[in-house]
Amino acid sequence: MASGSIAIEKVGGKSTVTRCFSKYPLKLITPKKVGSSSTSDAVWIYTLSYGGGIISGDCVSVELGLGDGCTAAMTTQASTKVYKSVGSKCSEQILEARVGRNALLVVIPDPVTCFSTARYSQKQVFRVFPDSNLVIVDWITSGRHEVGENWDFELYKSTNHIFLERDEPLFLDSVLLEERSGTSVAEQMQGYRCIAMIIILGPKLTQLQSRVQDEVKQMMSVKFRAPTLARGCQVQPGSEGSPTGPALLASCSYFGPKGVGLVVRIAATTTDSVYVFLRHHLASLEPILGISPYH
Repeated sequence: MASGSIAIEKVGGKSTVTRCFSKYPLKLITPKKVGSSSTSDAVWIYTLSYGGGIISGDCVSVELGLGDGCTAAMTTQASTKVYKSVGSKCSEQILEARVGRNALLVVIPDPVTCFSTARYSQKQVFRVFPDSNLVIVDWITSGRHEVGENWDFELYKSTNHIFLERDEPLFLDSVLLEERSGTSVAEQMQGYRCIAMIIILGPKLTQLQSRVQDEVKQMMSVKFRAPTLARGCQVQPGSEGSPTGPALLASCSYFGPKGVGLVVRIAATTTDSVYVFLRHHLASLEPILGISPYH
């Protein structure tokens, strides 16, 4: 089992790494400066694997403690590649994070790419306070398009749980993709090759929540408008392997007491279009993080 642990606290008024540990095949990198901003207080954490991916049976576990008033961004060096399963063994990644009062944690990895026959499970647990702030991006592609893979893995499961003080559930979500009743994952996805979820939570991010919801609502109303009003934007019947709806679908919904959190769900025909969506809608985080997410 690989493991890593990192703690970030305020030292001299700045967010500072006070503990960082990892063991093979996991490596945690915390560069001193990311981007050109001189006002950003964010600590950046890069998680990577010496082997360039996760092999069958690997279990990678990371603990993150973010102190009161601190800011941190956690990302990956590239997409997380999950190699084929050997003997039906499942690869697993676990992240347990504690986010302090008035702190901001941004988790913005590149997508997971599961190779043919891979079995992969991911669990992320976040413990927050009412004034904690959190952005999570969780997404997966259909595989290696260049070699003809299209949702050819055996199992993908992603779980995201957010708890308030005293383990009060705030957000509980799981995504499970596997063959069921003779229907393959590719058939279930109906031509879409990338799915994503964005969680935006906390009082510092209310303007971002409102802006994302408004823009998604406007974008999707145009895509589904009647043909006489938006020629060429209406849903078209799809051929085999192509979607029956727009090339990118998105929806928003609030969760938690008084709608403190927003969850955005996306399905797209290309990974690049999701990158564009993320860059556009998370660009306002640049002054805080020192660089725009997915720049």
